[in-house]
Amino acid sequence: MKLKPGSSGSGKSTFVNTLCESPVILRKDHLDAEKAAAPKTVNITPTTIGLLPEMDEDGLKLSLTVVDTPGFGDNINNEPAFTDILEYIEHQYEEILSQESRIKRNPRFQDNRVHVLLYFVQPTGHGLREMDIEFMRTLGPRVNVIPVISKADSMTPQELNAFKKKVMEDISHYKIPIYDFPYDEDEDDEETIEENTELRGLLPFSVIGSEDEIVLNGRRVRCRQYPWGIVEVDNSKHCDFSKLRYMLLSSHLHDVKDITHEVLYESWRTEKLSKEGHHDDDEEEVVIDG
Repeated sequence: MKLKPGSSGSGKSTFVNTLCESPVILRKDHLDAEKAAAPKTVNITPTTIGLLPEMDEDGLKLSLTVVDTPGFGDNINNEPAFTDILEYIEHQYEEILSQESRIKRNPRFQDNRVHVLLYFVQPTGHGLREMDIEFMRTLGPRVNVIPVISKADSMTPQELNAFKKKVMEDISHYKIPIYDFPYDEDEDDEETIEENTELRGLLPFSVIGSEDEIVLNGRRVRCRQYPWGIVEVDNSKHCDFSKLRYMLLSSHLHDVKDITHEVLYESWRTEKLSKEGHHDDDEEEVVIDG
């Protein structure tokens, strides 16, 4: 399951439709000015997409669930949105813990944990905003956060590289936990280390979304057209979309799931049971006068 917060207009919906190669999320246009200006609440909306050919696990086709968060980042105070999204993620952990505690588990139980959170950073050129920092710091301990620069074609290559560097400097400075393609030099093979080093160097991923296709040199390509030329969505020389898509749906699918279960879920589980254990001890304490 993938979750994708980011401010309205950041290109999230177009990205998902491009990722899934189908109109999964319909665009919503506000024709009423009062509705457009009204305070918004986060509407967490899971959508399960049909079986994708890339997601093949030992001969079994896997489905992808995308969790949209319309309304996120649209208010002056976005802390309630942080809480709503965090509670959604932790609720999935609660469901797993409940199943683990059963004597007889439900064989049809579906694991709906969020394995990746794609956080869409606005291409401002000025580094992370305070909201970006606080949100990723809040959610990082609970989910694999991958920062993404949306609408990367709004910047020149030089501006984009400088912005990427600034974002990563902010992530390091504020100690924001993200999924940075970890590897172990002593245990992982050379190919894995090389691939993860390359992907780590692309962070934050620059993406361009488009549902439009044209025929270019005899082949159909998804692109955005401008008076000065075209930007191809799947061309790795134009943006990082193809590499991000491949790692999400294929190469690193197992790794993010393993980290979710073995690290993030276990950390949450330990914290929860420790708190409940201390609470129970306090409640059960009995004082007996001699």
